[in-house]
Amino acid sequence: QMCEKFTVCENSMEMLLRNDLNLPKVTEEDGHCSSVPDSLTFLSFQDKCLRKISSGLYTFQTYLEYIKETFASEKQNVESLCYSTEHLAHTIRRMVINPDEVVIPDPATQESLRAKLRSGKSWIEKITTHLILRDFTSFMEKTVRAVRYVKNTRSYS
Repeated sequence: QMCEKFTVCENSMEMLLRNDLNLPKVTEEDGHCSSVPDSLTFLSFQDKCLRKISSGLYTFQTYLEYIKETFASEKQNVESLCYSTEHLAHTIRRMVINPDEVVIPDPATQESLRAKLRSGKSWIEKITTHLILRDFTSFMEKTVRAVRYVKNTRSYS
């Protein structure tokens, strides 16, 4: 939709220049919760991955709030996405052995990020929205696989 409505597409030069958002990612080092080094570290490995996912979801909430402000035509859909993301972050946090280890951005950090996001011009706003939604989609795809894997392996152990 972003590409069609605002001509903000994956291969645009502005897209490449603007990607300094430092959005949360699930990386190979996190193991996607699927490749376990050995049986002794199984639970700590899964726990690390779940902490990373929950922390990432909490971080994405600030970015999604920005999208809600700037993508007015989709406000209701984005509000639903914000609510679902918050609920999922809480749910996964409860799966972590020590929930206090999940990193939740403090209000000052969130406000600083919001100010940075708001400081862009109109065309940057569209690119930023696209980048956030693209990376959120990728994060959620990996999250779904990881949570499904953890759920299946925990039910067998």
